[in-house]
Amino acid sequence: MPLYKTITINPGTKVLIWKIEEPYEDLNRGIDLTTHCRERVDGMKSDLHKRGFMSVRHLLAAEGYTDHDLFYDEEGKPHLRDGKHISITHSFIFSAIIIGDREVGIDIEKQRDKILLIAHKFTPIEEYRTLANAEALIRKLTIVWGAKEAVYKLYAKRKVSFLQHINITDFDFDDQKTTGKVFFNGSTSWFNFQFLEFEGFTCVFAVPKEEKPS
Repeated sequence: MPLYKTITINPGTKVLIWKIEEPYEDLNRGIDLTTHCRERVDGMKSDLHKRGFMSVRHLLAAEGYTDHDLFYDEEGKPHLRDGKHISITHSFIFSAIIIGDREVGIDIEKQRDKILLIAHKFTPIEEYRTLANAEALIRKLTIVWGAKEAVYKLYAKRKVSFLQHINITDFDFDDQKTTGKVFFNGSTSWFNFQFLEFEGFTCVFAVPKEEKPS
């Protein structure tokens, strides 16, 4: 059972990461899917997508949940029936979930050169020209992209633009954390982010920033 990593962010929030090494048949064993989800996974053409889908169900099981405990709202945002908050991500050979007492968001991205071509679509690329080399630039842009994906899943409002509405505060790699804000429809919301890098992948998770008492 390749539960790759478990991270306790605080007493009410936990991240679980799975490395997808098993064949689909093994991941399918012992998992009871809803009729809707069984039809979804049976209709997937990609074996890797099927395995990613099933690995998420094993992550749920590790926290005592089944597929029947999970549902999606009209915005496509996942929820747990016991009222806990959840976010889900899958990229190539890794999948992850974050479960918390408050709103949460998570994203895993593979670090790839391709991000250099699309960076201008989600962040002011000129802000990163001081980085020493292409590898560092790819790493930083992947973290920024993952942070924006994570908070977009958490915020879950239509028409939010990565470029125009989500801003991620600059950070040092060694800090493994940063902050950011969403400014949308005249309202500003702040968030805390943590990130980690492993085997050429980046995982970023987001939680609302707790307001300091006045």
